[in-house]
Amino acid sequence: MKIRMAISGILLGLLILPLSLYAQQVPVVEKHLSNGMKLLLLQRKDEPTVSGGFVAHVGSSNEREGITGIAHLFEHMMFKGTPTIGTKDYKKDLQIIQEQEKVRDEMREEEKKTRDAYRKGLIEDPAKFENQTDTWRELEKKFKDLIAQQREVQVKNEFDKIYTSNGGSGMNAYTSQDMTAYFITVPANKLELWMWMESGRLFQPVFREFYAERDVVFEERRMRTDSTPLGKFAEQFEALFWESHPYHWPVIGWPSDIPAISKAQADEFYGIYYAPQNITLVLVGNFDPEQATTMAEKYFGRIPKGKKEAPDVVTLEVGQMAEKRMYAEAETNPQVDINWHTVGFGHKDSYTLGVLAQILSTRTGRLYKGMVLGSKVSTETWAQQESMKWSGFFNMGGEASEGKTPEEVEQAIYAELEKLKKSDVPSEELQKVKNNFAANEYRKLGSNNPILMQLLHYDGLGNWKEINEANKKYQEVTASDIKAAANKYFTKENRTVGIYTRKGVVAGKGEADNGPAGLNSQQKQNLKQLNEQLAKETDTKQMKTMLERMESEAGKVPPDQKAFMEAVKAVIEARISTLEKK
Repeated sequence: MKIRMAISGILLGLLILPLSLYAQQVPVVEKHLSNGMKLLLLQRKDEPTVSGGFVAHVGSSNEREGITGIAHLFEHMMFKGTPTIGTKDYKKDLQIIQEQEKVRDEMREEEKKTRDAYRKGLIEDPAKFENQTDTWRELEKKFKDLIAQQREVQVKNEFDKIYTSNGGSGMNAYTSQDMTAYFITVPANKLELWMWMESGRLFQPVFREFYAERDVVFEERRMRTDSTPLGKFAEQFEALFWESHPYHWPVIGWPSDIPAISKAQADEFYGIYYAPQNITLVLVGNFDPEQATTMAEKYFGRIPKGKKEAPDVVTLEVGQMAEKRMYAEAETNPQVDINWHTVGFGHKDSYTLGVLAQILSTRTGRLYKGMVLGSKVSTETWAQQESMKWSGFFNMGGEASEGKTPEEVEQAIYAELEKLKKSDVPSEELQKVKNNFAANEYRKLGSNNPILMQLLHYDGLGNWKEINEANKKYQEVTASDIKAAANKYFTKENRTVGIYTRKGVVAGKGEADNGPAGLNSQQKQNLKQLNEQLAKETDTKQMKTMLERMESEAGKVPPDQKAFMEAVKAVIEARISTLEKK
């Protein structure tokens, strides 16, 4: 993952302001290549660039126990190159990879013995080096020597260097429960380079440093989950909430699965889920659609159609029969987090629940007005509907004010929900929320990249046409729809509650502020993600350039975003200072 997109994605939301309350129709053209690959084209002549990407319809929900995290691992591996990119000697490269596989097969046999010793109580932690067998340790030395040999013929980050030297920017990728997406923006006259590069890594990927890259994934897990105040607890909370569904495990995978994944398993997974018929290409920008289609057939059409169709996710979430509760002591402000099972992407109720979430959330919503400004039981509140591909959930919560407890915040949330269950939302309040939805839809059409990101996301969920259809469905939601949804989904037996307090401190007293003052929960989350990205960034020049851009655009930032902008700048400046001291 690269920091440039993490920062620019944040800034995008700050700097593109709404010009209308009504979203425009996006004239996307859908085509299919001879091998079954879908192609979405949107010509926009007003920018000299093309934002291009592809979405593989595979995420953590397509995994199984034993190989959890494999979809995310591919996000890393897809940047390792091809027979012509990423190596000085491809023949030697392949030879080393084959030798690595032989050693790893032997190591896996020894790892079985270690796991068996753990089950019998002979050792406490099968992951620790000192608990491995003597044979495994010798094999580990041999394997490290092979890694060193491979690095001698490897050209690090050549994929990125080629794009950067040709004016490309924002190369990145992400993995979610439902999809894996890759994207970049290139000058309009470099479209054929994009075609060659992207088709090459799909046609002939070389998974160099496959096992070494798992260490990078472990470090990412450490930073995002293990080293954050609520990371490990949030992971267990999700596992408690999802009982039977594959959403039960984290996208990054369980710690014991990541090192156990073999390259053979990865090759099989890739053959199924990265087959042409399971991928959608998306191009947005300054290009001729007919020429782009011909070019896409030339480059991407050469990839053979997969022999197997990607299987459907068949395991459904069982109906929750009773309330679930989790109590945790963490280094965070006392707070409550509540999930209710709801519906997935495209379900008619997902739009109603989306509107309902907006009625409750933001600083003009009912939760903030009633619990922060009114009763003052909370310092921060949130509400959101998450409609994923196979299912969904509604999340609400709040941080307790000094002298208050998470349980008091919880009851205040239920009180607000009772109002929605009993009384219709006034028409003026409902229309205001609908106007905000329309304005947000318009904001997303400001330039190539945000349009690309929407198309990748919607197609990954199953229907790219939502970019044009979603707003109309939100506008059709009625007050009676909202009341019906509140009564249907917000029941005691349908919820999972997480109560967080700080160890050794009376809940609600003596707690430090969780993040910079003046930021809402979403901004704090964005800032946390930026911190995680910056921890891996070493390019001070790039970060200084971003600071200069932020300074030049400071006058365009809305008043309610200024505190967030200053917090972002402070984080970047701190990282630069740390690097320059080394």
